[in-house]
Amino acid sequence: MEREITGVMVYYHEVCRRKLWYFYHGIQMEQENENVRIGKVLDEESYKRDDKHINIDNVINIDFIRSSGVLHEVKKSRKIEEAGILQVKYYLYYLKKKGVTDIRARIDYPLLKQSLEIELTEEDEQKIEFVLEDIHKITESEVPQKVEKKSICKSCAYYDLCFI
Repeated sequence: MEREITGVMVYYHEVCRRKLWYFYHGIQMEQENENVRIGKVLDEESYKRDDKHINIDNVINIDFIRSSGVLHEVKKSRKIEEAGILQVKYYLYYLKKKGVTDIRARIDYPLLKQSLEIELTEEDEQKIEFVLEDIHKITESEVPQKVEKKSICKSCAYYDLCFI
C-alpha cells in the first residue's frame, strides 16, 4: 500500500533527499536532536491562544489556522526557508485539491518577530507535482540517496548516519 506524501516529506525533499528516504523508511533520529527539541519548545510556547496542529487526512499538519482564513506554519529560523515555503505551498495545493480555495498562508518566525506571506501559483502547482513524483521515486528506492555534504549537515539529526 502506498503512503500519502506528507508536508514533512515535501520539506525533507527540499532539505535532503537522503533524510527523506530515512524518514519514509521509519529511521527517525530527531528525538535526540537539540534543534528539534528547541523547535518543540518554540511550538509549545508560541501562539498559545490558537488551536494548533490541525491534522488533515494524516497528510498535512497545519500549525494553526486563524479565523481570518490564514493557515500558519511556525519556523524557528529562515535557514532553510525555501523548504518551508514549498511545504506551505504543498498545504495550499493539497487543500485546493480537496476543494478549499479561499485560504491564504503565512510562515511565522516568532524568534525573529517576522512573517512571510505565501501564495500558490500555477507554476508552484507544476513544481509540486514534479516534487511528488520525485518523492515517490526516492522512497521506492531500495537504498538511500548518496550523501551530499551541505552546510546544514552538521546540525542535522541524521549526521551520524551519513558521516560516521
